[in-house]
Amino acid sequence: MSDELSTTTRVISKPDGSETLRMRCAHLSVVRGPQTGLTLEMTKSRVRVGTGSDCDLRLADAAVSRDHFELQATEAGYLLRDLASTNGTLLGGARIQRALLTEATVVNVGKSAIRIEPAGQTVEFPLSSRGLFGGLLGQSPVMRHVFSLLEQVAPTESTVLLEGESGTGKELAAQAIHQASGRSDGPFVVVDCGAIPDTLLESELFGHERGAFTGADHTREGALELADGGTLFLDEVPEIPLALQPRLLRFLESHQVKRVGAARHRTVDVRVVAATNRRLARETEEGRFREDLYYRLSVVRIELPPLRERPEDILLLAYHFAEPFVGDPAELISDSVASLLRSHDWPGNARELRNAVERIAVAPRYGVEELRDRKAGGVRPPRSEIEAMASVPFHEARQRWQDAFESRYLALHLEQAGGVVAHAAETMQLPRQTLHRLLKKHGIKG
Repeated sequence: MSDELSTTTRVISKPDGSETLRMRCAHLSVVRGPQTGLTLEMTKSRVRVGTGSDCDLRLADAAVSRDHFELQATEAGYLLRDLASTNGTLLGGARIQRALLTEATVVNVGKSAIRIEPAGQTVEFPLSSRGLFGGLLGQSPVMRHVFSLLEQVAPTESTVLLEGESGTGKELAAQAIHQASGRSDGPFVVVDCGAIPDTLLESELFGHERGAFTGADHTREGALELADGGTLFLDEVPEIPLALQPRLLRFLESHQVKRVGAARHRTVDVRVVAATNRRLARETEEGRFREDLYYRLSVVRIELPPLRERPEDILLLAYHFAEPFVGDPAELISDSVASLLRSHDWPGNARELRNAVERIAVAPRYGVEELRDRKAGGVRPPRSEIEAMASVPFHEARQRWQDAFESRYLALHLEQAGGVVAHAAETMQLPRQTLHRLLKKHGIKG
């Protein structure tokens, strides 16, 4: 096999000076199980296999998890990562968490076997020349491709749906779209749909007239009016109640707003950028989100990659996050710390990385030990935690203990709830908006 064919992805320089990412496609075929003969051509950098309605290769196998494993094209080969499946992903009889595939391989999931092999076809993705877009930072090919997409969509008036795990920078991407658009002199208004009680969200979006409901003692403009001439960013858009979704759809189609309790509509000029850390197509398929609203919001859909898919950016971001604390970030991020940062999966993505760097800056010994603890799965005898904090003042030590408790407690309940924030909030007897705030504070994917 030639070097060119054995390399899964590579950056290609064009005669005009531009660059593209060339990816060698993979061919997936079910060779055993209920759907023997089912195939998938991998023509994007990452595909997901499972029984979920929005999986790229969807299996009808009761022993396969909804999200079973994902396959990512990297420069060194195809990286297979098990997605915490119930029955595991088996390679050569061994259960694996991840594996780098460089040649044709058969993996077993549930009662099915899937053959994964390089194909002859290649696809190319345009890369931006920049390493910074608004507040987003990255030099990896996958981020430069995102920057290319943002450059194309920002000058338009299209509605944009940003999808990605918690902490991947969706709000920064929305701000970047606004700043690079013709609306940059107008307002940028943020509504976190997950942090506002359902009963208040309609008023938050559309406003209300005085006396419209109990407690409405004055007229209030909603976010849609406040964003007139600019951009409205709807974060965690799946949290919008089904009963309210038709009103948002009507606005997107007519650009008219009627406050709660008002008799007339107002026309406003607003571009909407929506975001979610869930897959909105699945929410639609399972009846939790209106299909017509989904299509109206996802005129352009951009997925922000998790940090584990762009390891080249970890130290770049770490140095950036360290700058407010030290004159020379290299003083804070030693070779040993850098190695520890690079070896972590960062489930909380850039937000978790920022929090980790800040902990290392304000309390170096505790910050490094906490990072080692997270990398090891968050398990450490309580006595050693207390000993690690014995040299710091009482109030600071108590705050660290509280932060550690909150982080582990929240992560445990979220895992038990299958990642559904509403279910986790119910079991913890916490308001949903409080849980969203705590998850964001601790950089936990929710």
